[in-house]
Amino acid sequence: MKRILVPTDFSEHAEHALKVAAQIARKNDSEIIILHMLELPHQTNDAIFGGVSIPETMLFMQKANETLDNISESSFLDGISVTEMVKMDKPIHGITQVSREHNIDLIVMGSHGSSGFEELLIGSNTEKVVRNSEIPVLVIKKDVSNFDVSNIVFASDFSEESKKPFEKFLNFAKLFDAKIHLVSICTPNSFKPTHVIEKAIKDFTNSFNLANYNTHIYNDTNIEKGIINFSNSINADVIGMCTHGRTGFAHFFNGSISEGLVNHAVRPVITFKV
Repeated sequence: MKRILVPTDFSEHAEHALKVAAQIARKNDSEIIILHMLELPHQTNDAIFGGVSIPETMLFMQKANETLDNISESSFLDGISVTEMVKMDKPIHGITQVSREHNIDLIVMGSHGSSGFEELLIGSNTEKVVRNSEIPVLVIKKDVSNFDVSNIVFASDFSEESKKPFEKFLNFAKLFDAKIHLVSICTPNSFKPTHVIEKAIKDFTNSFNLANYNTHIYNDTNIEKGIINFSNSINADVIGMCTHGRTGFAHFFNGSISEGLVNHAVRPVITFKV
């Protein structure tokens, strides 16, 4: 793992993400790129620069760079190669562009989650990145002083399309020599007999050279609750799963389990695009 991208809005949750990224970077001798996306206000009528005058734009850029300089001097980043960036763009577009241009291996983001109408109609920038990113996204919800991944969950339907993202999951798990818990969630609306699930998991695992892992079938009222409750039951350090990147009406009607976990799970969540 060579490069880790940490988008920041200078919030407490973004700092939590940066601290975790620092621990991963130090363990793997990785570079961290700290990115601030500058969304300029459009309240004024000055049309010189998209509704904001050039002097105001330069002031915003200066303040953002000064703040990044202060962050880069944090003691928890000592000895780590850090690059600072300020981009003027919408967060999801800018983060995606920087990820591609700099061959990012992992995106680490903070999130406070959302609920109710805010979650349904607006969503968070973190949720949008999770939905669209081709690169694995690790979402951190709280301060983690010691990011030691001993037990990691991979929740899946163990279909053929899950194999490619699972390879990326394995690379992440190997960084920590973590024990892998493969789990299939069985619900009233997606019920499958035990022997069918066991065969699917066995066929799936036969495609990989796995050593330190367990398989589980967990029953719950819905998949999201099942993943959270199962992860709580084994005291998992990280929850991993695939995301299909649904957008538009398909996203609205089908929802996304991974985005729900990003909003509702307290534990770190890492997602891999199918």
